Amino acid sequence: MKPKDVAVAVYSFVEFGLCTAVFLPIMAVSHRRHEGDPTQRLPGRWMRRFGRTTTNLSPVWRFRVEGEGPKDIAHRAYVVVANHESTADPFLLSHLPWDMRWVAKQEIFNLPILGKLMTYGGDIPLRRGRKESVVEMFAECRRTLEAGMSVMMFPEGTRSKDGKLLPFKDGAFELAIEAGVPLLPVALAGTRDCMPKGAKWLGNARASARVLPVIPTAGLTREDVPQLREAAREAIGEGVTALRADLGLHY
Repeated sequence: MKPKDVAVAVYSFVEFGLCTAVFLPIMAVSHRRHEGDPTQRLPGRWMRRFGRTTTNLSPVWRFRVEGEGPKDIAHRAYVVVANHESTADPFLLSHLPWDMRWVAKQEIFNLPILGKLMTYGGDIPLRRGRKESVVEMFAECRRTLEAGMSVMMFPEGTRSKDGKLLPFKDGAFELAIEAGVPLLPVALAGTRDCMPKGAKWLGNARASARVLPVIPTAGLTREDVPQLREAAREAIGEGVTALRADLGLHY
């Protein structure tokens, strides 16, 4: 490893640690003050500030967002769905210009630092394979949507290991139809190189998020879940292909 690469890696870890030391106490206070708020709007904003700050200070990650989202998303709830390439995806998505709560697997909440950040940011845990956890997650998502706050989910359910789009699970689409809120798909590309599999250091990468057209759910029923699911997957797949071409990626 070249001395320059070592210096960049050390800087990245120190920078992340300092940002955590600054943000974590503030987020803990915000979490305590807004514990009963179903939107978790203010704690969530601190979490996204943390994500933007760490990536903006990074010498190896260069992020871009295309599109601003629906004009009414500040006061109308959406179910936001995106493909899942990397653990760096949340850092890229923190640059999206609206508030939302995230659904993430319980294992992340159990991590010593990132878990605290997710908890204090008001995100929603899901223990996969546990029916009671799924029921609790959907109940909290509905409560959030009813309060006018968007919810963010990765319908693949896990990261794609080879970059290919995995089949989408039904949950996000059942939720959107049941809650009577529109679906907002987002395509991500490039984050796979931010944290290469098996690498000890952060990767030098450019990544982009593209906000895609809203997919309405008005008038749909549970029978329409497969159609809605595949419409979202097709839109995100086309968006990912276009973004990868723009970024010069070949996987």
